[in-house]
Amino acid sequence: MESIRVATVQFQHHHADKVTNLAIMESFIKRAQESGVELIVFPECCVTGYWGLRNMDRDELTGLAEAVPNGPTTDQLLAWSKQYSMTIGAGLIELADDGQLYNSYAVAMPNGETQCHRKIHCFISEHMASGDSYTVFDTPHGVRVGVLICYDNNIVENVRACALAGAEVLLAPHQTGGCDSGSPFAMGVVAREIWDARETEPDRIEAELKGDKGRGWLLRWLPSRAHDNGMFLLFSNGVGPDDNEVRTGNAMILDPYGRIIDETWKAGDDMVVANLDATLRDRCTGVRWIRARRPELYDALTTPTGAEQDTRTVRFE
Repeated sequence: MESIRVATVQFQHHHADKVTNLAIMESFIKRAQESGVELIVFPECCVTGYWGLRNMDRDELTGLAEAVPNGPTTDQLLAWSKQYSMTIGAGLIELADDGQLYNSYAVAMPNGETQCHRKIHCFISEHMASGDSYTVFDTPHGVRVGVLICYDNNIVENVRACALAGAEVLLAPHQTGGCDSGSPFAMGVVAREIWDARETEPDRIEAELKGDKGRGWLLRWLPSRAHDNGMFLLFSNGVGPDDNEVRTGNAMILDPYGRIIDETWKAGDDMVVANLDATLRDRCTGVRWIRARRPELYDALTTPTGAEQDTRTVRFE
């Protein structure tokens, strides 16, 4: 792995307004270039909008979806990637050749290549399918990257699979926090009135974003994904109202020890920039633990227990 300068973004998208969302993204890309960024990560479904998708019928979703690659959004990302010499990742709805719809994440690189990850645990709409493979690839910056979208990161096996495929940096685009999870210590609804009063009563919204509904919940599991697998992790998230929920932002960059290099808990659009020091992986705990694995003992990990459920059932039960 080569050392690299990266950025991760949180912003409030506009539902089904790709033109506006792309304009917001370009403003961040320009800022990132001024800071010498080589790789930038935007949130899940940031181009199309996210939570409102659950209320759209198949025709509406299909009208919003695009081919990846060879769609207008991917073409735009590639153009920016070449113009700004930057690898750019962004989320959208993909319309596959067979007509199937996916929650996907496109990554455009300045060498003209694109990669696309289909969310493995898709639950936003009955009209959208889940992907069935991992996405790990080399970038022109000398860094091998993996992509997992939101819920994909919650399942420990997914992150380990990316690490075993050689991922050194994990792109983790989300739309999370502020969700009605049903658990008292795993997220929770952020009242819209608190968000709306964020400028006059900043302490109230900061407590929500940094507390159990946002950062507090993330820090119970997100650092372990980086630490246990010896990877840098770039967490990107929506922020602010997303239909009837309020996203908690908390964009952050973690090192292979699970330490936060930099982060934000701003109640608004923001970007975090950091240098990833490749030498941190040389002797990090996670890389050594992977070398110490005994795969001959792990058959149970791929044997169904009978308790497995579709992600939609788990998420909404």
